[in-house]
Amino acid sequence: MPGNSFGTVFKVTTFGESHGKAMGCVVDGCPAGLSLCTEDIAGELKRRRPGTGELFSSSRSEEDVPEILSGVFEGKTLGTPIAIIINNIDQKPGDYDELKYLYRPGHADWTWEAKYGFPDWKEGILSAIARTGRSSGRETAARVAAGAVAKTFLTAHGITIKSWTAAVAGIEAPQPGEAGFNLEETKNNPLCVPCKKTAEQINAKLEELKAAGDSAGCLVACRINGLPAGLGEPVFDKLDALLSHAILSIGACKGIEFGTGFTVAALTGLSNNDVPALPPNYAMSTQNNAAKASATFKSNNSGGILGGISNGMEVFFRAAFKPPPSIAAEQSTIDRSGNPVRMAIHGRHDICLAPRVLPVVEAMAALVIADLLLQFRQNIGKHFQTSF
Repeated sequence: MPGNSFGTVFKVTTFGESHGKAMGCVVDGCPAGLSLCTEDIAGELKRRRPGTGELFSSSRSEEDVPEILSGVFEGKTLGTPIAIIINNIDQKPGDYDELKYLYRPGHADWTWEAKYGFPDWKEGILSAIARTGRSSGRETAARVAAGAVAKTFLTAHGITIKSWTAAVAGIEAPQPGEAGFNLEETKNNPLCVPCKKTAEQINAKLEELKAAGDSAGCLVACRINGLPAGLGEPVFDKLDALLSHAILSIGACKGIEFGTGFTVAALTGLSNNDVPALPPNYAMSTQNNAAKASATFKSNNSGGILGGISNGMEVFFRAAFKPPPSIAAEQSTIDRSGNPVRMAIHGRHDICLAPRVLPVVEAMAALVIADLLLQFRQNIGKHFQTSF
């Protein structure tokens, strides 16, 4: 199975299965000399652990204690591959025994069998998927661990990444700049919604869905601050294209938009264009690339990216996540022989992926930015007066 690695210079490979012995990652290309300890990684993992959404998250009890196996000595990165392992202590593959011959609605059973199916239907890939779960949301623990390493690198360069729950089940919180938006409020409710009133409405809706054995989709917003202008390539490796690849690789993500997003389809060029604004004492010189990089814009409809390249403004995007497909409500499906059956999925599952998916979104964004900064420093940064 290829496709378990991500990145070019700052490269990450994840390994492990949901119901195997452990999850983990190997981070290659991280610069030497960064401060890094298990607490840095554990803090991020705690945000995506079951229970972060209280009554609406899985009851699976994983401590998610990371162990750094290599690449760090006396609290500093060595520049060698960093291996991190997270042991699974509460895996219960037996919970899936009754499902191993059924195609679960909304899951990848059918497509996985089409790609990896075995001739022996009695012990086929459906059983293997259900019992181990490489495609499970549990895999994101390894991504978050790797993202914690990337965040350490970004923090050293003054770059911050912050996400929040923008909407759940169609109930939208105020957006930045709108009345009622308060990012500090995300610390006061378990769903990380930036509005107290909206958080209460979402909580009531999730209670209703839980009682019905159903689940809810969500919208996650993310902002990246402190980026220099010049990250990303103008053709295939655009910054927004790379971020899209990263975010859409998260299992339940179904869409992403930058800046004004899909609203641009209803706008005019005059209303959507971001007008450049020169800062004080701007040096108008064709040789002064550093000065050009410090230019700003009167608006940020582009989400901080123009022509696939960062423009120095805040990078802003929103990503849509589908409702968790494992629900207690009874559904129609078929078994591997094509017989129609009725089924309900019991076990330990999230009602909504928010807020547990927030650190996953941040981790994937951090991996992209760290990788591009290192490429920038190697290939283009020498032409700019920059610390990167």
